Amino acid sequence: MPAAHRPGLRVGAGLTIPESELSWRFSRSSGPGGQGVNTADSRAELVWDVAGSAVLTPLQRERILECLSGRLVDGSLTIAASEHRAQLRNREAARARLAEMVAEALRPPAPSRRPTKPSRGAEQRRLEAKKRRTDVKRLRRPPHD
Repeated sequence: MPAAHRPGLRVGAGLTIPESELSWRFSRSSGPGGQGVNTADSRAELVWDVAGSAVLTPLQRERILECLSGRLVDGSLTIAASEHRAQLRNREAARARLAEMVAEALRPPAPSRRPTKPSRGAEQRRLEAKKRRTDVKRLRRPPHD
């Protein structure tokens, strides 16, 4: 995919990763196949150096490094796609997966839960239900002399 046709990978409204920061590796897909299984390099690996990226703000870089820390190796994120038979479709699948993963990592965290106290009525209903359960279980016991 020449850079002239694709200026970059659009992740969201505020971020586009330039093609110059993305690198590709190709290899043979695993699994059963036909005549072309030993000749076609259809598995695609997309590598993006998150730590060295010039398009990220410090806040974006920090968020991505924190959220994707388990997937990063030396600050680089690697996405492998081998679910399709054609290399081109695997390339597009890897690009889509990278965009989705980065967009998810950049999404701001949800606000923390504000603790609330149960209402007095809810508290009373809970205690009444416990008393009824206790009475039911007490009636199942053998008589105690």
